[in-house]
Amino acid sequence: MNDTPSRPEHPGFDDYRDAPPPPPPPYRPEAAPSPFGTQALPAQAPAHTGGHAGPPAAPPGRGRKGFAAAVVAAALVVGGGAGLGGAAAYDAIDGDSDAGGGSASTVGTSQVVSTPDEPAAEGTVEQVAAAVLPSVVKLDVSGASESGSGSGIILSSDGLILTNDHVASVAGDGGSISVSFSDGSHASATIVGTDPLTDTALVQAEDVEGLTPATIGESGQVDVGEQVVAIGSPYGLDATVTSGIVSALDRPVDVGSDEQGNATVYPAIQTDAAINPGNSGGPLVDLEGHVIGINSSIKSTASAGGEAGSIGLGFAIPIDEVLPVIDQMKAGETPTHARIGVSVQDAGATPGSQPGAAVVDGAQISQVSDDSAAGQAGLQDGDVITKVDDTLVTGSDSLIATVRSYRPGDDVTITYLRGGEEQTVDLTLDSDAGTS
Repeated sequence: MNDTPSRPEHPGFDDYRDAPPPPPPPYRPEAAPSPFGTQALPAQAPAHTGGHAGPPAAPPGRGRKGFAAAVVAAALVVGGGAGLGGAAAYDAIDGDSDAGGGSASTVGTSQVVSTPDEPAAEGTVEQVAAAVLPSVVKLDVSGASESGSGSGIILSSDGLILTNDHVASVAGDGGSISVSFSDGSHASATIVGTDPLTDTALVQAEDVEGLTPATIGESGQVDVGEQVVAIGSPYGLDATVTSGIVSALDRPVDVGSDEQGNATVYPAIQTDAAINPGNSGGPLVDLEGHVIGINSSIKSTASAGGEAGSIGLGFAIPIDEVLPVIDQMKAGETPTHARIGVSVQDAGATPGSQPGAAVVDGAQISQVSDDSAAGQAGLQDGDVITKVDDTLVTGSDSLIATVRSYRPGDDVTITYLRGGEEQTVDLTLDSDAGTS
């Protein structure tokens, strides 16, 4: 008979589960000091050294829960301390240490706390988003030669939607428009009317009711520096919300021309709120959730043929300027626009001045149309228009955008230079109705 302790011949998982830690080896060289310092290890239970042992006493507090806790602790500590620190932690958990006493180190863990979802405060982006998102839609448009997506603003509970002409016109004749609403529902839509000169369009969603119309504000009351929110579907990512400020007002933006060569120019609201392809037709709103503009274009550093992206220079069509056009399209009429009846170009040096003279900001008249408002007021070729009422004119686009912000029949005062002398004249704006 020897001194080897008796043990079950075929131990199972439960026998190992409650067994005390194994005795230490007869000899364990002392490890070199760690540069990270010493680590306190839990005291070991004394090894059984002789005689026939009875059933091993279970260490208090260990069992399946203790086993799981040890594994979790090992994962946390080893994951956080690789190398020497990790090895030391593993030895401590495994119970293999020659430390004779001391207390176990405390491991801090992340806390899970309750974060209540408080109601959004008035005038915050969160509150604006909650109020306006139900009034914004995504438009998927396809035509004979191209397809794409844009955004739209709900104007009526039965599905009248405002968007950009360059979004709706993709459908053309025979194309299709699909509307995606904020609740996940979809509907087909048809074009009600388009206006290339203001880059606006109306589409009608079919067989819908109970929608949430947007609240229309006043772009004329907007100030530079005011906080704004842009909502739309950039790159097809519907219900995207971004925020920023109004960076400038009455920024002349020329985005092309119609089939007759008339320029699409408008006095834009400039914003640094992120606007990207797909945002077109969506609303720019103030912190009261009122629509003040229609997101329409961006300035980008994209090279030719590349995809444009936001660099903080986005432009929205002021809502005040297009409300009359929207009313005309709703009534099935062809939209009309104000004009003075001249062809213009950017001004150079003051007419009649010597080379090297100071450059003049303004729009120089190159031709006056017959029987136009400008001709009846006495304006001539070569005159440089510098102001319409109190709005400065910095070039040809500036003049077109400013005049388009009025309606046919409005009376304005034109300030101009002739022969280096400043003069003024009052005139009544013409209409482009019936002209090409």
